[in-house]
Amino acid sequence: MWSGRQGRLRPVGCVVEELRCRRREREAALRKARREQQLVSKRLLRDDVLEEVEGGCVAKILGEAEIQQFLRLAQRGTEEKERERALVSLRRGLQHPETQQTFIWLEGSIRTLVGLLTSSQALLQLEAARCLHELSHSEQSAVAEACLPATSYLLTYLSGHSSDFIELCLYTLGNLIVESEAVRRQLLPQGIVPALAACIQSPHLTVLEALGYALSQLLQAKEAPEMIIPSVLGSTLPQHILRLLQPGPKLNLGVAVEFAWCLHYIICSQVNNALLIYHGGLSTLGLLLLDVAGAVQRTEDAGLELFFLQKQPSLLPEGLWLLNNLTANSSSFCTSLLSMDLIEPLLQLLPVSNVVSVLVLTVLCNVAEKGPAYCQHLWPGPLLPCLMGTLASSDTEVVGQSLELLQLLFLYRPEAVEAFLQQSGLQVLEQHQEEAQLQDRVRALQKTALHR
Repeated sequence: MWSGRQGRLRPVGCVVEELRCRRREREAALRKARREQQLVSKRLLRDDVLEEVEGGCVAKILGEAEIQQFLRLAQRGTEEKERERALVSLRRGLQHPETQQTFIWLEGSIRTLVGLLTSSQALLQLEAARCLHELSHSEQSAVAEACLPATSYLLTYLSGHSSDFIELCLYTLGNLIVESEAVRRQLLPQGIVPALAACIQSPHLTVLEALGYALSQLLQAKEAPEMIIPSVLGSTLPQHILRLLQPGPKLNLGVAVEFAWCLHYIICSQVNNALLIYHGGLSTLGLLLLDVAGAVQRTEDAGLELFFLQKQPSLLPEGLWLLNNLTANSSSFCTSLLSMDLIEPLLQLLPVSNVVSVLVLTVLCNVAEKGPAYCQHLWPGPLLPCLMGTLASSDTEVVGQSLELLQLLFLYRPEAVEAFLQQSGLQVLEQHQEEAQLQDRVRALQKTALHR
C-alpha cells in the first residue's frame, strides 16, 4: 500500500525537506524577533523607596554648569552628606538623555565619577555606581563607550560582600555589554568570564538573576560564537547554569528564566552542544519539563491561567525553545528525548497556551522527521487524539504546526491515516480549507489521506 502511494506522490524525502525548511524559516523569524526584543529590554534598577524619600519630584535636565557644580561638591564637599546629596542630584539628572550627552562630553566628568566609584566611603561609592547605572541605560553607544574606564572596577566589585552593590554592578555591566562592542572587547581580557563564574556561586537570588541577565547579554553578541562562548564553555559556568535549572523546591523561576536565555544562546551557536549534554543538559531540561507537566496536571482544577501567571510563564517556553534547538538537527538528541519518555509529558503541556502548543508541536516535528523508527514512538499512542484537539484551535500557528506533524506521521506511519479518518479527520480539515495561511497544508494532508 505504501509503495503504491509513493508512486503517485512526491518522494518522502522531498516532503520532509520542504516541511523542515518551512519550519526553520518560521523559527528564524521568531528567533530574530525574540532576540531584538531581548536586545532592547535593558534593565533599570531603581529603588522605589529611595525615590519616595527623595520627594518623587520630576528630575530636571542639567546643564554643564550644574553638572560641574555637583561633581565639584561630590569630590570636595566639606561634609559627607553634602557630597552624597550632590551625587543624588546628578543621578536624577542623568535620567534624561540630554543630561547624559552633556555629561559624557564634559571634560573630566567620567574620570571624576570613576574616582568617586573607588571611594572608601560606601555611600559615595554606591551613588557613583547608581550614576553609572543611569548612563548604562542610554540607547546611545557613545554613552556606553564613555563608561569604559569604569568596567574594570565594576568587575572587581563582583567579588565584594554587598549583594545589593553586586546586583547593581551586574545590571550595569549587562546594559553596557549589549550596547557596545568596544565594551565587550575590553571586558573579555579584563576577565569577565572568570568573574561571572565566581559570582554564580552566590547564595543571593537577586545576584544570580542579575548575573543571568549580564551573561545572556554577553552570549547574544554577534561575535559570541567565536570570541565568547568557547570561553564560557571552558569555564564552570555551564555546570552551575544547569544546576540552577534543576527542578525542585530550590528552583527560582526568575533566575531560571535568565539562565534559560543563556542556554538558548549557547545552543543556537552550535559551538559545542555535546559538552552541554555531557554535563546533563538534556536530562535537566527533561526533568524541568516533567516537573512543569506534573504541575499542570495538579492544577487543572484550580485553573491553568492562575498557576502560570503567578509562576512566571516564560520559563516553560524557554525550556521548550531549548529542547527544540537541541533536537532540530540531531537524531541522537531525539533518541535521548524518547529514552526519557518525554512524549506524553510534552503532550500534557498542549492546553497551557497557544505559544506553548506551537513549541511542543515543533519539538514533536523534529522527532517525527527523523524517520519511521522515531514515529513508532508517536503512534499508536495519545498523539493522534491530542492533534484532533489542536486542529480545532482558532490559532493559525497551532493548526499549521499540527498539520505538519500529521503530514510527517502519515508519511512514516501510514497506518495512522485510517485512525485519523475514523475520527472524522477529513471533516476537521474542511474547517480550515478556506484559510489562506493553511490552504496548501490542508490540501496536501487531504491528498495524503485520500491516497493511502
